[in-house]
Amino acid sequence: MNKLLIICGTTATGKTALALELAKKYSGDLLSADSRQIYKGVDIGVGKDTPKGFVPAADKESGVYYSNGHTNIWGYDLVSPFEEFSVSHYLAYANRKIMEIWDSGKLPIVVGGTGLYINGVVNGIETAGIPVNKKLREELSTHSAAKLFNTLTSISPKAKALNQSDRGNPRRLIRAIEIASFTGKLPKPKVLQAKVLWLGLSVDLDTLQEKIHSRVQWRYENGFLEEVRELLKKGVDWNNQIMSSTGYRQYREHVEGKVTAQEFLLSWKRAEFQYAKRQTTWFKKNKNINWFNPLRAADKKRMEEMVKKWYSSS
Repeated sequence: MNKLLIICGTTATGKTALALELAKKYSGDLLSADSRQIYKGVDIGVGKDTPKGFVPAADKESGVYYSNGHTNIWGYDLVSPFEEFSVSHYLAYANRKIMEIWDSGKLPIVVGGTGLYINGVVNGIETAGIPVNKKLREELSTHSAAKLFNTLTSISPKAKALNQSDRGNPRRLIRAIEIASFTGKLPKPKVLQAKVLWLGLSVDLDTLQEKIHSRVQWRYENGFLEEVRELLKKGVDWNNQIMSSTGYRQYREHVEGKVTAQEFLLSWKRAEFQYAKRQTTWFKKNKNINWFNPLRAADKKRMEEMVKKWYSSS
């Protein structure tokens, strides 16, 4: 049976570095599972760190990817910042790309922190196949997040289970209303047949917060402001999907004069840390994940032995 390696966890835990190390050892290709890194020209704010030695290359079917001549990284730069991109779009791309990696005789390594993407790849998502309702979206486009949440509450008992971030996100609320309003037959989700190994990277909260704050500070000092200005200059609007991402959303408040530069930076660091904690909550529900602290030598050795045993098994 084909094998599929998953490396997941919160931001700033070294997932990509580990994936590259294992790709080199087991002849693998990386497939990014990060909903913030799919946009072209949006790099610094989302931490799209291209590893040393990797350069852009072009593929007729999949567009741009990154390669060092041995290992490829797929899943970056899939669409322009003007475009909408949903989990159904990602699954269509990811399922095709994983099949192609298998056909090439290599090991697909899905790496990232967007739990919904990863869960969809492994288990499928029924609602991902529900089509867009353009008329409904147009009707709801001017509604506030509070009004959208009230609408969702009136038609779906699942609404109250949403976290505060989702309750304040109009785009996600509209999609939830779209799903709750769907009356057709749910399409059967596509599930890849594979022997899957889940690896999760996790560090203590104090260390995580320190890493995130340092990473955000670096992004701020190394081109984030210029990147946002260039996006706006090209016509990207604050209402485009990518501009609701952490960092960009907080910077908008500064541009609009609501907060100072220092307040913006502190707000970004705080939001990034809160996002990481939500990632932890999501992944901890998955009992298939084998957790490791990448800063502990014993954990790393245990992880290496687990991967070796899994990879060599039939």
